[in-house]
Amino acid sequence: MDMSVVETIFTYASFVLLALCGLALVRVIKGPTAPDRVIGVDTINTFVICMMVLFGAAHHEIIYIDIAIIYALLSYIATLFVAKYLEKGKF
Repeated sequence: MDMSVVETIFTYASFVLLALCGLALVRVIKGPTAPDRVIGVDTINTFVICMMVLFGAAHHEIIYIDIAIIYALLSYIATLFVAKYLEKGKF
């Protein structure tokens, strides 16, 4: 594929993911409960991971995909800790 086609696809996909991040940010701000906010933040983290993978694929740089994997693991662990805290009120 031509490089300009790949960059165009990456640009459109990035705009879609940014729009979806905006919707998730509304959920984080409006709430109304703490679990709703946690789900919103986790959704934003997922979209950021998708953007990192897209960026790495579009520019043929494997390091961005590796960083996305590490970020996903850290995001998962953080979500587990927050969920446990919300359930029992302590770690």
